[in-house]
Amino acid sequence: MEITSINQPVTEQSKTTEPTQAQQNKTAHNQAILQASLDVSISSGNDSLTLLYRSAVTELNKVLETDLGTSSIQKAYDSGLDVTPEATADRIVSLSGAFFSSYQEQHPEMDLQTQAESFISVISGGIEQGFAEARDILEGLQVLDGDIAANIDTTYDLVQEKLSALTDTLMNSAQATTDGSDADQVS
Repeated sequence: MEITSINQPVTEQSKTTEPTQAQQNKTAHNQAILQASLDVSISSGNDSLTLLYRSAVTELNKVLETDLGTSSIQKAYDSGLDVTPEATADRIVSLSGAFFSSYQEQHPEMDLQTQAESFISVISGGIEQGFAEARDILEGLQVLDGDIAANIDTTYDLVQEKLSALTDTLMNSAQATTDGSDADQVS
């Protein structure tokens, strides 16, 4: 003799104990997500600076898109990159800085000094956000420690130094142009 719930026939009870096709699909999908996450976690430990670089490039592409077009920096990306902190910092700043002339063309209403200040502000924001996102990803994967954290900190410091040098170069260029214009007007 089978005992059933007062308001539930026997056939409905058996439905709740057998997983539906949708539940099986969801379980398989969740397992695939967990496996992919594990694979990323394992490989990210070795490629954290690559992740950092890609995150920075992605963010820079976003902030420069309105002025320079879609994926402007990504188009300059080469495969097989050296991912040491020095090389990563060089690429982040040099690829960003290489777009200054395009930025100038997009903003002819600004004088050179204003263009330089605005450009540095735009790329600095993209770089900051890229580093923050990369750190968040690596923290989420629980691999942001030891050498990985040290390499990211070193890369960040080097990027800041190189960004400062780029700022000085652009500002000196703007000042030289302004001084040259003043000299022409005095003559």
